Amino acid sequence: MEHELRKVGTSAVGTPPATSPARGAAVAFIFVTILLDMLALGLIMPILPKLVESFVNNDTVRAARIFGVFGTAWALMQFFFSPILGSLSDRFGRRPVVLLSNFGLGLDYVLMALAPSLAWLFVGRVISGITSASISTAFAYIADITPAERRAAVFGKVGAAFGAGFIIGPAVGGLLGDADPRLPFWVAAGLSFANTIYGLLILPESLLRDRRAPFRWKSANPIGALGLLRSDRVLTGLSVTNFFAQLAHAVLPSIFVLYATYRYGWDSKTVGVTLAMVGICAMLVQGAGIGPIVRIFGERRALLLGLAFGAAGFLIFAIAPTGPLSWLGIPVMSLWGVSGAAIQSFMTKRVAPDQQGQLQGATASVQSISQLLGPFLFTLTFAHFISPQTPFHLPGAPFFLASALVLLALAVAAVTLANRGSSRSA
Repeated sequence: MEHELRKVGTSAVGTPPATSPARGAAVAFIFVTILLDMLALGLIMPILPKLVESFVNNDTVRAARIFGVFGTAWALMQFFFSPILGSLSDRFGRRPVVLLSNFGLGLDYVLMALAPSLAWLFVGRVISGITSASISTAFAYIADITPAERRAAVFGKVGAAFGAGFIIGPAVGGLLGDADPRLPFWVAAGLSFANTIYGLLILPESLLRDRRAPFRWKSANPIGALGLLRSDRVLTGLSVTNFFAQLAHAVLPSIFVLYATYRYGWDSKTVGVTLAMVGICAMLVQGAGIGPIVRIFGERRALLLGLAFGAAGFLIFAIAPTGPLSWLGIPVMSLWGVSGAAIQSFMTKRVAPDQQGQLQGATASVQSISQLLGPFLFTLTFAHFISPQTPFHLPGAPFFLASALVLLALAVAAVTLANRGSSRSA
């Protein structure tokens, strides 16, 4: 394949040149960047659905529908702007994109902290969708500085920042939200601005000037960016896998807080502690588990195994009759993270160094399509099955649906990787 054989200078595709920034230090910089982003996001997770609910007189059914619209608007902005920012990072470097994204998120949290109505809160979510590009650009950064054979493990270690952020963020957000529902937004804004300053002073650039690609609107627009994913059979199959997996994942931010409150009667503190438990398990798997799992099973089996655990975790959430029993699904669900790192590793090996930003932007567009559909799919499913008019009361219906979607992703991945031909992956 052209994408597999393409080289820059004497470096193989995806292998950083000797003049790359010190890899260990650079990975640490990116870890802190993602950690601060996740702390900010985690702070508002237990509060935002409740804030929406407060604007509609605590009507859970109506709040679920409105929150679905919010999530869809956010994903629509991601669909249009992620490939643009990814291509800009291929042209100007990763660092300026990360810095502008973090600064924009800080302004967005300030706007939501001050929002006097649902309309202003909606505007805040739109701005957040435009500026939330630092994560996909951070993954392009890792691809710049990490040898191909080590990417799954490094993606996993960096992914541990997600878990660490969710250990502290939701727990603190739940406590702050009990004192004042606007306070978590102010703290999140402060963290985003601190992240901007941190990156401005510390974060080095990862993409050398001789590896940068000119900005082309043909590949930067969403449709053109998706063309890269269609150029390789494995990229196409893994993109479809990623789509169904991310569509299933949308059930968590879309209805988890409303679901736990409705079915188990949890308050903000309990929701925050539960999300912190999710973070602890995710951090353990991402930080310490992915490397050994990939070494033992290989990337292909690790990917499939992770998806199987994801489907099982959703099934536990769906059938658990009590809150404590639902916690049994958390460690099972956390092993799903193995598949994400493996998918990232597989895909980055299929493109050239000057296409890593374009790849991450295209991948983010696929994810945004799933996030565009997911909030409507799961909030409307939840609202239907808890409505007084429903003939069959089933609060866990969204999680049954999510489990089925992950099983579909598993089937697509198995077919895609069964006869993928020659590959440098394990």
